[in-house]
Amino acid sequence: MTTFIFGHKSPDTDSTGSPLIWEWFLNHQGGDAKAVLLGEPNTEAAFMLDRWTLTKPEIIDNIRDGQPCIIVDTNNPAELPENINSADVQAIIDHHKLVGGLETAGPIDITIRPLACTATIMHDLMGVEAQHMPDSIKGAMLSCILSDTLEFRSPTTTAKDRKLAEELASDLGVDISEYAAEMFAAKSDVSAFSEAELLRMDSKEYEVDGVKFRVSVLETTSPKMVLDRKDALMAAMPGVAGEDKVNEVLLFVVDILNEEATMLIPNDLSKRVAEASFGATVEGNTVVLPGVMSRKKQIIPNLKV
Repeated sequence: MTTFIFGHKSPDTDSTGSPLIWEWFLNHQGGDAKAVLLGEPNTEAAFMLDRWTLTKPEIIDNIRDGQPCIIVDTNNPAELPENINSADVQAIIDHHKLVGGLETAGPIDITIRPLACTATIMHDLMGVEAQHMPDSIKGAMLSCILSDTLEFRSPTTTAKDRKLAEELASDLGVDISEYAAEMFAAKSDVSAFSEAELLRMDSKEYEVDGVKFRVSVLETTSPKMVLDRKDALMAAMPGVAGEDKVNEVLLFVVDILNEEATMLIPNDLSKRVAEASFGATVEGNTVVLPGVMSRKKQIIPNLKV
């Protein structure tokens, strides 16, 4: 039976590119693997697919009981199909903290490393076989690294991520700064999306002391484009929270170039979270958090209520 490979819901560049990278690797070794997505890829991920002539994977809502699968770029059941514990999970490749809650039918391979990008881990796991990657897969890998590190600005960036990105760019004849600027421009154009879509576009569910959050991040080189819609975004938050069965939506607009995040403050709970988590002084319905770039390393680990 074909093994499905997928990342988290609301797929970003890493959760779109890494399944394709691992699909290539397994099939290159004679396997039967298929990359799939758990939602529509964001604009940056769509740009990557087009730029490297990669076919967008099939989007699935759920998986059959017993379906062989490999999970990448997450280990959080809240970000996976509802019946994930009934599937035949064979491996996890990830770079996030261990959340818990997944159950498997038997022992599996798990690789979780403190690197900025799942694709970097995959390159390590490939060993010498990585030299056989076609340009399209190298392009996906480079895109994943530049996205997850925000072109090396994110505090999650490691020397290994940077070195691999530079090697891939050299092989492909790509200027990293120019290509990253194209990627971030694609990510920044959110004009076609509704407020609810923006709040879910790059988001993860996380619980703190019994309070369930949808932690949304919009990384952009044009923060004004998003912040001009702050009133509409805040008005949409209660509806999204209710539909998604969480207590609160937290939105952080990350300014890639100025290396800071603006958090929207629609109510007393979000104000309390901002002050307790980041030592911020909140006046009004937004607060700027200097140096905050990473949900994985700086936002979620610090959340308090």
